[in-house]
Amino acid sequence: MEKDQNISPEGQNEGIKETETREQVQEGQEVSVEKKEEIKEITPEEKIKELEDKVVRTFAEMENQRRRFEKEKDDAFDYGGFSFAKEALNLIDNLERSKQILESDEVLKDTEALKKTLEHFEIISKDMISIFLKNGITPVISIGKKFDPNQHQAMMEIDDDQKEPGTIIQEIQKGFMMKDRLLRPALVGVSKKTKIQDDQKSEENEENLDN
Repeated sequence: MEKDQNISPEGQNEGIKETETREQVQEGQEVSVEKKEEIKEITPEEKIKELEDKVVRTFAEMENQRRRFEKEKDDAFDYGGFSFAKEALNLIDNLERSKQILESDEVLKDTEALKKTLEHFEIISKDMISIFLKNGITPVISIGKKFDPNQHQAMMEIDDDQKEPGTIIQEIQKGFMMKDRLLRPALVGVSKKTKIQDDQKSEENEENLDN
């Protein structure tokens, strides 16, 4: 009690000032938060605009997803048997190899048995091609065509001055398409000019440059 009575007026004033200062700081902080909230607050129109944008983006994303699903469904329907068809081409290759082996056999050559066997092979081969055609699998046209890296694979170059360079003059293995997709490329031999003609062209070009 005595200590409280001994407090000077100056000390009381300092305590009052400290209390007032704390209240002012506290009030200042509250005002600052209120201003920040006023700045962050958006109008109803802006809120509606924001929601509209979100709805538009959501619908756009749903539409893109629907289109992806449609494409995947169409691809599965159109190309679902792609791997099976590619493997089935081995049957045609084996038939062709068997024909070539029999045709080159000296014992069977020019015999009636060979003739009938090759006829049966030809019937089987045509039936298989017919089944492929019904399912959208078509052979790649090669002989006499210009080399196309999207359909052909060059295995060799053959000297031929009668054809334009890059013309397919030999088909080693037939290629096939499945609708608009390459099932396998045709293995081919393409023409090129002979070295003599290349040398002559080089000499002519040099003469033209000199002149």
